[in-house]
Amino acid sequence: MDKQLLRVGEAAQTLNVSRWTIYRWVEEDRLKATKIGKGSLRIFRDSIDALIQQNRKDHWDFAITECR
Repeated sequence: MDKQLLRVGEAAQTLNVSRWTIYRWVEEDRLKATKIGKGSLRIFRDSIDALIQQNRKDHWDFAITECR
């Protein structure tokens, strides 16, 4: 079962970006997060999945065919 909340480092590793990018994307509302306890930030897995879906490049096959 996938965890619903990820630590910043886990989210960064999942998306192959830096921890600071995760913090910036939370600030920019590209990722949804919550604070646990005295400020530990957790990223919602659903927002990571949504970000990936929004940035998919499914048209690559079409673009390659067009260039030939």
